[in-house]
Amino acid sequence: MTRTGPVGVGVIGAGTISGQYLTNLTRYPDVDVRVVADLYPQRAAEQAAAFGVPESGPPELALGHPDVELVVNLTVPAAHAEVSLAALAAGKHVWTEKPFALDRAAGRKIVEAADGAGLRVGGAPDTFLGAGLQTARRLIEWGDIGTPLTGLTLFETPGPADDHRNLEVLLSRGAGPLWDMGPYYLTALTQFLGSFRSVTATGRTARPTRVLRAGPRAGTQLAVEVPTHVSAVLEFADGATVTAVFSFDVTASTIPHGIEIYGSAGTVVLDDPNNFGGPVLVRGREVAEWREEPLRTPWSGNARGIGVAEMVAAIQEGRDHRASDTLALHVLDIMETIHVAAQRGTRLPIGSTCTRPAPFTGLS
Repeated sequence: MTRTGPVGVGVIGAGTISGQYLTNLTRYPDVDVRVVADLYPQRAAEQAAAFGVPESGPPELALGHPDVELVVNLTVPAAHAEVSLAALAAGKHVWTEKPFALDRAAGRKIVEAADGAGLRVGGAPDTFLGAGLQTARRLIEWGDIGTPLTGLTLFETPGPADDHRNLEVLLSRGAGPLWDMGPYYLTALTQFLGSFRSVTATGRTARPTRVLRAGPRAGTQLAVEVPTHVSAVLEFADGATVTAVFSFDVTASTIPHGIEIYGSAGTVVLDDPNNFGGPVLVRGREVAEWREEPLRTPWSGNARGIGVAEMVAAIQEGRDHRASDTLALHVLDIMETIHVAAQRGTRLPIGSTCTRPAPFTGLS
């Protein structure tokens, strides 16, 4: 069923990432941001004033607001499932930042609650809708590299410094290099290669404790709750395999971020999938030089929030949205399976599947 008119949106979570979302969401004509909400109402009021949003207050304001149809959940990872379930219980569609939840059981509860209520859930990242990844996907689908066979993804950094303002969050359950950055890489791989079939992994924590050096709790000793280096071999349903590294323990690297897909007739290389743009490089087996491919959609800048706008368009047009809950749940399933496989040092199957969304060329 189609509908007309803008969709009212309430943002819950007025932290750092909310600025990027609000910059874009307040510019989309079919998205009407009505409320910014946060556990700290003053922070919500500041963001609302900065972006011209008419109302602000605690989360309950967004959950109960009659003009809010869709809640954008930008809370910390530990609160994602709770806030998403509360929004669904209040009769709202939901878009949630990554990770979808802290484990697949909580993720399934969200999907089941949405299905039972006839509501939609979308999940970050939406960078796969960007020009870089969409261009790389088209090259693969057009056969520029032949049949995809193997690949490599790298996220290698020194990790957050001791004076990082979000150090405690980044080292807690639901974060670390796998849970914080893995969704970008794993979601991108689903666009190229489809559903995952199994994983083999190892992991380690270089420093089990850290001392917080900034903020009101400076001097506090923190327990590192997640592996800070994870290596995995990912197998796909169609037989392709990818080697992936997610690390906060690399002092320096010549290729710190990126994805390479190797096919029977060539290679395509994509820059950091946490970004929306390029460059995208391709090279055939019989070609001596790399070719930089022109980006094929306009979404190459910082378009964070385009997934919400695409979801709003899907609500209006009565079709499936691309950054779906089944896609987000599959990626969550992969991350949890990698985490467990790393603990056990073994190969484990992936129990879920997802359907690749249609290519994205832009909003109508």
